[in-house]
Order: sequence, then C-alpha cells, then structure tokens
Amino acid sequence: MTAKYKIPGVYVEEVKAFHNSILPVPTAIPAFVGYTPQASFEGKSYYNVPKKITSFADFKAIFCYPDAPEPATPIKQYNPEYYLVKQKHKPNKGSYITIAGEFYAIVPDPNTIYYMYNSIQLFYENGGGDAYIVSVGTYGSPSKKPMHPEEKIVNANVKLDDLQNGIALLKKEQEPTMYICPEATLLSVANNGTLMQSMLFQNSEMQTAISVFDIIGGDKPDPILFTEDIEVFRNNTGAKGLSFGCAYYPFIATATMLQQDIDFTNLFGGDITCLEALLNSPSAPNEIAAEILKTIQNINESDLTIAQLNTALLAASNTYAAIIKKVLAAVNMLPPSGAIAGVITTTDNQVGVWKAPANTSIVGAVSLPINLTSANQEYLNVDAVSGKSINAIRLFNGLGILIWGARTLDGNSNEWRYIPVRRTLIFLEQSCTLATKAFVFEPNNSSTWLVVKEMISNFLYSIWRQGGLQGAKPEDAFFVRCGLNETMTNHDILNHIMIVNVGVSVVRPAEFIIFSFQQKMAQSS
Repeated sequence: MTAKYKIPGVYVEEVKAFHNSILPVPTAIPAFVGYTPQASFEGKSYYNVPKKITSFADFKAIFCYPDAPEPATPIKQYNPEYYLVKQKHKPNKGSYITIAGEFYAIVPDPNTIYYMYNSIQLFYENGGGDAYIVSVGTYGSPSKKPMHPEEKIVNANVKLDDLQNGIALLKKEQEPTMYICPEATLLSVANNGTLMQSMLFQNSEMQTAISVFDIIGGDKPDPILFTEDIEVFRNNTGAKGLSFGCAYYPFIATATMLQQDIDFTNLFGGDITCLEALLNSPSAPNEIAAEILKTIQNINESDLTIAQLNTALLAASNTYAAIIKKVLAAVNMLPPSGAIAGVITTTDNQVGVWKAPANTSIVGAVSLPINLTSANQEYLNVDAVSGKSINAIRLFNGLGILIWGARTLDGNSNEWRYIPVRRTLIFLEQSCTLATKAFVFEPNNSSTWLVVKEMISNFLYSIWRQGGLQGAKPEDAFFVRCGLNETMTNHDILNHIMIVNVGVSVVRPAEFIIFSFQQKMAQSS
C-alpha cells in the first residue's frame, strides 16, 4: 500500500460502504410479432428487426404509412375488404344485415384481415408502455372474393414461416417478457398449433417470457358448440412449456376503429356497381344515393374527397349507414391478447408482477360475441385430462366486461398453475441472474459468498416489504444459501462452481373465496 505514496501530501481514499444491489428487471414488455403497413424509418428497413418502441406514436412513425397532407383523405393504415353475400336463410353465426327483406351475410376477403395494427392500439389504450415490434412483412394482395360465412378466417398471406422466424429473432432479446402474435389465429388450425408449440418451447428454453394466446373461433363462437374450438386449441398446444403460456377466450368487440375508418372503398373490393344494386334497387330507388355513387365512379373528375363523399352517402342512405355500422362491428372484433398485455402492464406498474391480471376491465371493450356463464367457465377453467386452463373474459351485470381468470396452460400443476406465480419467478430469477454476473471471476471464497447472500437477501426483503412474497417474517418468506458444505462441495470449488440456493414463498391469487355461515342460538340477557 505504501508503495504508491511517493510524494508528500494529503491523500483521499474512498471506502465502499454499500454492497452491490440488484436492479429489478422490467416485467411487462411485450414483443408483438406480425404484419404491419410498412417498416422503415429515415431510410432504414425494420423488417425482421426487433425494434423497441415506447408509444403508439413510435409505432406509427416506423411501421405505418406517413400521414397525407390536408385536405387529402387520411391514408388508411388498415384496409380490410368486406362483401355482402345474399343468403337463402338467416345465417346461424357471424354478422348479417337485412335489406329489402333479404338476408345478407357480411363476410371478409380473408386475405385482407390483419390484427397487428389494432392490437397495438388496444395495448396502449389499456396502459401499455415499452414494447418490441417484429414486423415480418407488409399486407399481401387481396383475393378479391369473400370467404364462406360458415368458415373460420384463414389469411393466405399470413405465413407460418414468417411468424416463426419473427419469434426466433427474439432469442437475442432478453428484455421482452411476453410474446404475442395477434395474427396467429389467421393461420390454419395445424399451423396455429405448430406456432404455439414453437413459442412455448422457446419460452421454456429462455425462461424470460410467457406467451399470450388467442383461440381460433373466438370471434364468432357457437353458443353450444364453442367447446369444440376449445378442444381443438387444447389438442394443438402440445405438452411442453405449458407453464409459460396462457390463453384468453373469447374475442372482444371493441371501438378501436371509428366510423371514418371504413367507407365504400372497403366494400365489394371497391366495385361500386355491387353497392349501387343495394342502395338504389328498383324496389327501393334512391336518386340522391345514385347521384353520389355516380360521382364516386368518376372520382378523378371530382373535387370531393373520399371522406366527403362517404359522409354524403351516409346522410343520403340509411341502408348504407347500416352496412357501414355492421362492417365496422366486424372489423372491431379483435383477439384479446393485445389488450391483455396492456392490462398486465398496468397491473405490474400499479401493484407488482405478483398481482394477478384479473378481475379487471378492458378499456375499449364494448361487448362480447358470447356471454359465458359460470357453467361454461367451469369447462374452460378446469380440464381434468390435459389441465390446460383457458381464462374467460366475461360480462357481469353492473360491472361490465372483466378478465375472469389468471391461470397458465399448466392448470393441473400446483406449482405453476397461476400466471402471477410464473411471472414472479421469472422476474426474481432474471433479476438475480443479471446481478450476479458481476461476480464471475471473483474469488470463490467465503467473502464472495457473503456478499452474494446479502445482495440477494436485501433484494428479496424489498420484494417481501412490497407484498410480493408471503410470510409474517422475512425468514418465512425466503431464504438464501451459499457456502461450502451448505450448497457446495470441495469438488464444486475445484471446478470453479459457485452454487446459490434461493427459496421463495410466492403470493398466490385468492381464486376461490368461501364463506361458511352457521346459525347461532339467541341468548337470554
């Protein structure tokens, strides 16, 4: 020590008074994988590049078309196409409208249906913050024909390989804690199952994130046969990594897209003659609507914008207004995963990762395609064979639409049954793992062991104080062990291995609250 003091004078030495501390890792950073309008910013491409954003404005700047200058009609970021298909009888499921006594099913061109853009909006409406976006491509070409009203939507432009490659890119990212593929339900049933199994396998391999799944058929469930969709889902999720996945049912009807977002360009692939046959039929002529439609057909010769013509047509034809209302409702039927990610973010920020994201409303949800009963949810919540629990989204009178479940797909496991338990363990494991990297190559001796134990104990103590661990005393809530003949042998030390054992008592949600009442005999005074 004295060797460095060679010149007379006063020297100051700072003594380290505090040990290293553990910085808690973020717990609610979803990674959305899917298709976007575009993916470039300032000349740089962001296709197949995990890009972190902090707001919906960031998403629009990088992954959406630039806004058109006024007074031009705003550019549509999402432009689905719908058809009105005449039916002999009232459709059993899906959206329909009655025009002049005839039934018309409202069905999309499946190749124009995408969920990513609206799911990001739902995420931020529900309190979302930081997120990763992996754009695997832009929108594909429409098929220019409607799907069958009884079929499930399968978008030929949504490719399994695209989504799997997008998920694989997240292997290099440690920050995301949730994987979400809003457009996974637009795959075929078999491809959807393959994708879900890939996601669960990667989650279990990395142990840094969970996957939030939507269920095919949740957009227009049959009141009685909806259980078939659940059974198909359970049969296609495999058996690995189930504690790292959770699913929500059904889809939610939202108000994400507004009336001005849908117009005549979204109908019949832009064929105005098909629309004119409905709005100006011989049995119910509408000369004003006919004049507007004529202007639309020659729009290049008109000074009016699409928005202005659409407004005029809405005022001129009640039938057109009813069609737009029905189409808008169909477009706003969205998978819940984006909203769930927002709810989880809000719950984590307000309370902590140990709080179950349930008994909570969904901002933007206005109705449900099926009102599940308690008997229905019993089938979803508990499955004796596979144990794959499905979290219900339910409507309660006076309370509104609530998330009414907090289980992972590993519903038969007493250890990993609940989402907050799995996510809390991920949070604790990753926080401790990242902090202890500072001790790699430090002497494997009692001094280092003591520092590591104190660092982890202080961290767990702070989590216990916040309510993240249960126990009347810290020693009831956790333990940290590290030492020779305690967690390591001489052989371990000779092989340069330091072993730390950590035990925690994680808070579990009160899923079942039971009151016991009994009569008490009156007593004489």
